[in-house]
Amino acid sequence: MSEPSPKKYESTAIYVPDGEGPVKWVAGDEYTIKISGAQSNGTLGFVLATVPPGGGPIAHIHTTGDETFYILDGELEFLNGEEVFDIRTGDFVFVPRGTRHRFTNKGTRDARMLFLFTPGGQEEFFLRYGDEPLPGHGPELWPIERYTPEMLAFVEELGNVLAPEEA
Repeated sequence: MSEPSPKKYESTAIYVPDGEGPVKWVAGDEYTIKISGAQSNGTLGFVLATVPPGGGPIAHIHTTGDETFYILDGELEFLNGEEVFDIRTGDFVFVPRGTRHRFTNKGTRDARMLFLFTPGGQEEFFLRYGDEPLPGHGPELWPIERYTPEMLAFVEELGNVLAPEEA
């Protein structure tokens, strides 16, 4: 009886070196997309975020996917439904679909975090509508008026609901 041949595997790993990946400015933050849903067969989207003081998105809900955050450095205020709490370096937050959430940097220095969309695809908004970085400038906050009808239609197509907080 002969031994079975060793299996040969095709290399399909995706490698993104430090400092690489598309960079977009969205809602006052800088997002580096490390892998998109398009690149991962829809499995995940993985993003490195730098959130300057005052930065962060408006409250929103993902109805078709979950979002996970890991804080690399700094401190952010986090909205979970109606509850607000602070998250700091080393903290982890899992936001199941259907949960209203947002983060805001209330501090005086940049915060850095990783976030993961499962399934992938939400990062497509950043790639499609994010601003190109301008050397010597920082990202600008986006008021609700910044969202064009085309952007809002895409947000809805992705299964999202903008849910701003009461003034």
